[in-house]
Amino acid sequence: MTPAIELLKKRQITFNLLSYEHDGNNSNYGQEAVEKLNLNSAQVFKTLVLETSEGQLVVAITPVTQQVQLKQLAKVCGTKKVTMAEASKVQAATGYILGGVSPLAQKKRLATFIHLSAQNFNPIYVSAGKRGLEISLSPNDLASTTNAKFADF
Repeated sequence: MTPAIELLKKRQITFNLLSYEHDGNNSNYGQEAVEKLNLNSAQVFKTLVLETSEGQLVVAITPVTQQVQLKQLAKVCGTKKVTMAEASKVQAATGYILGGVSPLAQKKRLATFIHLSAQNFNPIYVSAGKRGLEISLSPNDLASTTNAKFADF
């Protein structure tokens, strides 16, 4: 069990757990999940942690097929600039390692933004908090559980 799974169970949120054998040589974690679980790539979302120009960490949940538009996300966050956070900061703030960062049950509550396209699907897939483990759930359940806002970035 990961903290993400325990949180969903505790809150009685409907979800499904999917697992696959993670290839230690593959660092394209989201695409690996798409391929090994035979999922629609538009429904699989990666969890990225970024740092604002003020040093605040924020979470962006975006389709694995897309790159975050940094200027757009900065605008959404109300800051001048955002950059990818260092792995050590990501792990300290979330409690998860890269490739297994779940948007759910992170150590620190960070401002969270979900790409608007998530609203086109039910379910969407996000990391369950471990490489090789995905959770499917409704985008609205994800948003309410993480206090996230839907945004275009």
